[in-house]
Amino acid sequence: MRILIVEDEEAMAQGLKFNFEQEGYDVVTAGDGSTALAHFQKSDQPPFNLVILDLMLPGMSGYETCKEIRKINSDVPILVLSARSLSEDKVMAFDCGTDQYLTKPFALPELLSRVRNLTFRRGANGAASGSPQLASLYRFQNVEVDFDKFEIRVGDRRYNPTTMELELLRFFIENEGKVLSRAEILERVWGADSNVTTRTIDNFVLRLRKMIEANSSEPTHILSMRGTGYRFVARP
Repeated sequence: MRILIVEDEEAMAQGLKFNFEQEGYDVVTAGDGSTALAHFQKSDQPPFNLVILDLMLPGMSGYETCKEIRKINSDVPILVLSARSLSEDKVMAFDCGTDQYLTKPFALPELLSRVRNLTFRRGANGAASGSPQLASLYRFQNVEVDFDKFEIRVGDRRYNPTTMELELLRFFIENEGKVLSRAEILERVWGADSNVTTRTIDNFVLRLRKMIEANSSEPTHILSMRGTGYRFVARP
C-alpha cells in the first residue's frame, strides 16, 4: 500500500516515513501542496492508498491542498495531522474533504491504528487479491483471526498485527494449500510497483510465524518451499 505524507517539517516527515515503512507501507513525502499534487498527477506512478496531510504548509495551505486532491481523487482517504486543535479548524478540514483529523502531538500507536483502519478496506486503488472475500472471523486449529478488529488470538494470547501482516495472512488463507512464489506474493499483496523487496516478505513471514505457530522455528502452517516461496496449511 502506498502513502503520501505532505509535511513541510523534514524531521517529522522522515520520522513518519520511517515508521510507516517499518509497517510495510510504500511511502512518498512532499514538503508542500504543489509537490503533493504533482505526485497525484503522475500517470506513470501507482495510485496512493492514503494521504497524511499537514495544514500549515508553505504556499498552498493544507485546506486548499485537500480540496485539489479531492478534485483529482474523490475516494483516497485523507488523514489530517496538524497542530491546529480548534473546532473550527477541524470543521473546515472536514468540509474540504478530510476523512480523519488527528492533532499534534500525537501517539504513534493511535496514528498507526487510524491508518490501518483507513487503508484496510481497499477499493479499486488497492492491490486486491482477486480471491473470494473472507469472513471477518477465520479460525484454524487454536488460532482465531479477527480481520475487523485487527487481532490474532492464539489461546489466551492476543496479537495486533500491522496492516500488511494481516494482508499477507489473508492472502495465505485465501490461497490455502497453494505454493505461492515470492514474486506472486509481492505483486498481489504489496503491488507490483512497490519498492518492497522479496526479502521483506521473508521478514513478514517470520513475524507471522511468531504469532500463529506453536514453534516458529518448526512451522506447521506457513511452510517454506525451498527456492520458490511459501505454502499455507490450515490443518497440518
